[in-house]
Amino acid sequence: MSGARGGLFGAGGRFKGGTDPIMEKFNESLSFDKRMWAQDIKGSVAYAKAIGKVGIISQEEANQLVEGLEKVRQEWANGTFEIKAGDEDIHTANERRLTEIVGPVGGKLHTGRSRNDQVATDTRLWTVDAERDILKDMATLLEAGATVAKENIDILMAGYTHLQPAQPIRFSHWLMSHMAPLMRDAQRLKEMIPRANQCPLGSGALAGNAFGVDREFLANELGFDGVTSNSLDSVCDRDFVVEFLMWHALMLTHISQFAEDVIINNLLKGIYIDDAYATGSSLMPQKKNPDALELLRGKAGIALGRAVGMTATLKGLPRAYNKDLQEDKVPLFDSVDTVKDCLAICTGVICTMKPKPEYLMKALSPEMLATDLADYLVRKGVPFRETHHISGACVRLAEDTEVGIDTLTLEQLQAIDKRFEADVKDVWDYEVSVERKCSIGGTGKASVLKQIDDIIAFAKTL
Repeated sequence: MSGARGGLFGAGGRFKGGTDPIMEKFNESLSFDKRMWAQDIKGSVAYAKAIGKVGIISQEEANQLVEGLEKVRQEWANGTFEIKAGDEDIHTANERRLTEIVGPVGGKLHTGRSRNDQVATDTRLWTVDAERDILKDMATLLEAGATVAKENIDILMAGYTHLQPAQPIRFSHWLMSHMAPLMRDAQRLKEMIPRANQCPLGSGALAGNAFGVDREFLANELGFDGVTSNSLDSVCDRDFVVEFLMWHALMLTHISQFAEDVIINNLLKGIYIDDAYATGSSLMPQKKNPDALELLRGKAGIALGRAVGMTATLKGLPRAYNKDLQEDKVPLFDSVDTVKDCLAICTGVICTMKPKPEYLMKALSPEMLATDLADYLVRKGVPFRETHHISGACVRLAEDTEVGIDTLTLEQLQAIDKRFEADVKDVWDYEVSVERKCSIGGTGKASVLKQIDDIIAFAKTL
């Protein structure tokens, strides 16, 4: 995707000799930027109307161009568009075919326009379309997570810190803990769209349009939220590409964390992974490998590489268009494809996985209620720092005597602290422990249901 020299529709008159065939292969971008055929035609239709509007071409000529472009659109849509030698990029391919259809008037379309502002326009249109599409996929994932959480609201499980059993929580609370960052990701993506959705068309090669083209008209025709503020910046700004690449690295990091959690819980038999998202071993017939989850986990690292790589490409570029910018398309396209695949797989895993209550309960241990034992004394007026020490002494006694902390007698507990009373036995109830965490965001049932409702309500806004 060239901004300076091209083939048939570039600056060929400046050059005497032909291009090295290896250079032609090295330079071409049609093999990948043809994905933007619809956006390129959309931009050209708007531009034909714009130059007709200011009298650079007649209204009849503008209509001819629009009709011709519609025919080119149909050829792409029905798969009959024929790529020919010399079609360096999607822009030259479409303009070459347009000229074949409408004749010499096709050469007037590019008046005052550069491939610099053209590619910037196409890429912004394509990116915004992709981002809006991804938001719909994220809504599906969030709704799936909320539905599964609600269906399993009464299942308890162990919560971990440092991979060590910590406190009892609800399975639904754990699942919502993974939906929360994905909701933030969706919020971030929504916030990115208006920044990407600005029209650079009419910026020319770098200095602006010499024919008074109405850029606000172009923005309205193309569905942009506004126009870019500086023509020089417009043709080289790829912040919106980097922003998406950084976004997808973070979002896939969150999916990776979810995948790791499910892998661990599957290993402990607490979560059943559907056969659709697992594979067997070529040697060991008993194996059921969580390959889908491992691939989800692996995609995050590649995503980070794309973000870093594109940022490194931009860091040393002077103002205006440089051919280095052609390198934005492959990572952008790959990242969108990866995101959509990962969201689909993650949604499928969530919809088909089954929590196994009996195994999840096995992972619970009375020692996980040690904090509840400290809280018991807090409710009797003892400072928490003191109760923490007392509860720790009880844990140590249970370890030393090799019994469960919940089997310590009242006499043993009172030997540690006289303020323990007969009602201490009520501490050893996982359900009670969970329900006491009833503040906003906690693992109490009402709190988790509120989280679920909030996720569902948010998903409907995407």
